Amino acid sequence: MKLVSVEQKYKDGLINLALDTLDKKKQALVFVNSKKSAEKEAEEISKKINLDTEELNKLSNQVLSVLSKATDQCNRLSDCVKKGIAFHHAGLASEQKRLVEDAFRQGKIKIICATPTLAAGLDIPAWRVIIRDVKRYVSKYGMKYIPVLEFLQMAGRAGRPKYDKDGEAIVIVQTENEKQTIKEKFIYGDPEAIYSKLAVEPVLRTFLLSLISAKIVRSRKEIVEFFSKTFWAYQYKDLDLLEQIIEKMLTLLIKWDLIQLVDDYYRATILGKRISELYLDPLTAHELVIGLKRAKEIKLNDFAILHLITNTLEMRPYLSVKTKEFDQIQEKSALMDGYLLKHEPSMFDSEYDEWLSGFKTTLMFNDWIDEKDEQYLLEEYNIRPGELRVKLETADWLLYSLTEIARIEQLQDLIKEINKTRFRLKYGVKEELLTLLRLEGIGRVRARKLYRAGVKDLGAIKKSKIEDLEKLLGKQLALSIKKQVGIEDEKNNNK
Repeated sequence: MKLVSVEQKYKDGLINLALDTLDKKKQALVFVNSKKSAEKEAEEISKKINLDTEELNKLSNQVLSVLSKATDQCNRLSDCVKKGIAFHHAGLASEQKRLVEDAFRQGKIKIICATPTLAAGLDIPAWRVIIRDVKRYVSKYGMKYIPVLEFLQMAGRAGRPKYDKDGEAIVIVQTENEKQTIKEKFIYGDPEAIYSKLAVEPVLRTFLLSLISAKIVRSRKEIVEFFSKTFWAYQYKDLDLLEQIIEKMLTLLIKWDLIQLVDDYYRATILGKRISELYLDPLTAHELVIGLKRAKEIKLNDFAILHLITNTLEMRPYLSVKTKEFDQIQEKSALMDGYLLKHEPSMFDSEYDEWLSGFKTTLMFNDWIDEKDEQYLLEEYNIRPGELRVKLETADWLLYSLTEIARIEQLQDLIKEINKTRFRLKYGVKEELLTLLRLEGIGRVRARKLYRAGVKDLGAIKKSKIEDLEKLLGKQLALSIKKQVGIEDEKNNNK
């Protein structure tokens, strides 16, 4: 450790450190404990800087144009980037994150304010790391100190060998007592022990199914021998208890019809093999099978399908239900009673709050396919574009898996409805636009523009005058979609 002297231009120590970094012609990463804080700190720093270059203006415009319609978050990031400052967190679109990261590597962006996710796996040049927060809010526990390993990961971003000969990692504290605590816990303290992921049931049952499906192990003896050589067994030490846990998992996999025991050998069923190939949690697969079989009892619709795939471990964490909206979400769920593939638990059950959060997440998906844009979802559900994209990708994977399960379970009559929901979710559109989306170059915005102009299907595309399509889409795209519906010569089309 060394003493660092920084000019105190402002009351905020973080801003002083940021400006000092810029004065030294260096770059810095600022770590905070929330997305909101990352945005706020980046904006506060950018207000103190008079920097406006053609290069940064170009980058700012790129950031702004990533989404079809810029959100408030896009505008805030764009404004910060103009000053050579940025924020970075899971809520940004992947292309925005890439632009920020690349610009930082190239030295265009000087300071990034980020959540700790940036500390993992990215090799970027930061001479100085400023850690504002060493505590994070943990549900049911309040503010708790972050793990030592996480602190070391953040501090380790400073002075990367390829970029600098040295570096500084600075923690901001408010009192002498806090300073002493930080030194004892994070500077001189020992990192936490590392534990095997196999100790987590979803991981164990998924891994066990994959071993049996790939025929790496077949008998109970081979299974026990395999796991006895793992890091999990080394940590667990009690092999007898470990065998009991494995036996429990095997029993469940048989009960769920994912494996069979034939002549003392385990083998994957057709369903079990496909679930393993899809990397699905066996429990999720089992619940999806149950949900599909219930589809015979109700009139299947998009909401029911979305609700089924949302209530899975893979879709967590769900959107949280705030106290002020609890009654509203509860009322909406009551209206859907009898129309869902997964029944609502009693409100006195321990899983009820989780179920309600899953229902809210389904409402968000439903609004997306009702053509609500990213800005609306940000305001209504507090879900940022980057987080939305992750949820949509997970949902797409689960919907594809659902079609595969329906096929194996010989529920082919459900596949068309599932595929329709999947297509709507992919593009975020109402059902009436699906035909237009078959055209290359036509997305949700252009499809809606055509539909509003009365061009509602491929037949209407054929009949429309090229001049009218050009006014809606531009010349090149108008010619392209005409060609796609089999009309090469637009002049002949207008005769």
